[in-house]
Amino acid sequence: MWRRESPHVLAALLRRYGDLGDCEDAAQEAAEAAAAQWPGEGVPDNPRAWLIRVASRKLIDRFRSDRARADRETTVGTARPADVDQAPPADVAPSSESDDTLRLILLCCHPSLSRPSQVALTLQAMGGLSTAQVAAAYLVPERTMAQRLTRARATLRDAGAEFELPAADALPERIAAVLDVCHLMFNEGYTRSGGEELLDVGLTTEAIRLTRQLHRALPDHDEVAGALALMLLTQARAAARVDAAGDLIPLDLQDRGLWDRTLITEGVEIVQRILPRGPVGRFQLSAAIAAVQAEAPTAADVDWLEISLLYGMLDQVAPSPAVTLNRAVAVGMALGPEQGLIIIDGLLADPAMQRHHRVHAVRAHLLERAGDPDGAMESYLRAAQLTTSLPEQRYLNSRYLDLKERTPRV
Repeated sequence: MWRRESPHVLAALLRRYGDLGDCEDAAQEAAEAAAAQWPGEGVPDNPRAWLIRVASRKLIDRFRSDRARADRETTVGTARPADVDQAPPADVAPSSESDDTLRLILLCCHPSLSRPSQVALTLQAMGGLSTAQVAAAYLVPERTMAQRLTRARATLRDAGAEFELPAADALPERIAAVLDVCHLMFNEGYTRSGGEELLDVGLTTEAIRLTRQLHRALPDHDEVAGALALMLLTQARAAARVDAAGDLIPLDLQDRGLWDRTLITEGVEIVQRILPRGPVGRFQLSAAIAAVQAEAPTAADVDWLEISLLYGMLDQVAPSPAVTLNRAVAVGMALGPEQGLIIIDGLLADPAMQRHHRVHAVRAHLLERAGDPDGAMESYLRAAQLTTSLPEQRYLNSRYLDLKERTPRV
């Protein structure tokens, strides 16, 4: 209930009191009060209104007792404790939820913040995640994340960030940042950057939930729709990505019967609706690529030539090392591994890419297909040394050992 209600509680507080840090603290205190009282007294008929009233009292008490914030006391001094005991305020009206979602996400993605801070604030404010949960997603100590979040809130306060929609000319940049945040959240959940587990279903589910809310708020924004379709089509494969031991299963060996056809149908329908409407962005193109994969009944039926062409378009629209790496796979599958290796060699000219385990993993895969087992084994080992994800490490080491057993020694 807290994960569902917390964004709306926070939005109501922000409209009335303004400061993200203060409102988040009050909302958390209301949640603690609910955890203490509801088990014995029962859940109120309107949990959201109850939480808003309690959080409002916390804020008013704090403003009155903190003389160092006399300017804030002046702003909220007209609010009386009796005010929050009356009927639920208009803040909780369902008609405002879509707008609240958009305003809150845009506030968390304020341009004064770094991208990691934007992601962390969104996870906590919109996802209802605790500081410990956000820290776990970033693989940092809870205290470190708490300090990072505190600095982010202070940055917003100093920047004068308000719970309002930005000007029309600033909206596209903000929406792009929001989509990046949701996509980064999803990617971290879909393939964790470290640790024992490959998947964090809670994080992918939360990213999809936030993107759905943004899509409801902006139904005609094709890149928002594309991001949602991409996540749905990718998440559809989750059940087939690991075996019973939690080890990674590569895409070409996955049991496609385990893929979620409901998510695939929804994702494909979105792609078919948005692609003909005009210029396409990176999320729309990425969703189209995922749709080609999803609609193939078997790995042998995948149209790799179409995927390689789509990646070529994506490389023109939104070039990045990740796009180049994925294009190398598609080109290698469509035109032969040697063509993919040419692209990989270009990536490895960048020292930063030399330290990226997935570049070496793709190179190993292409070398194996090209009939160079020794080169493939070397690249599999290098990739295994560089990754901090234990499932990926086990998979890469198993590929090395399998090749070693099958390669005759002179």
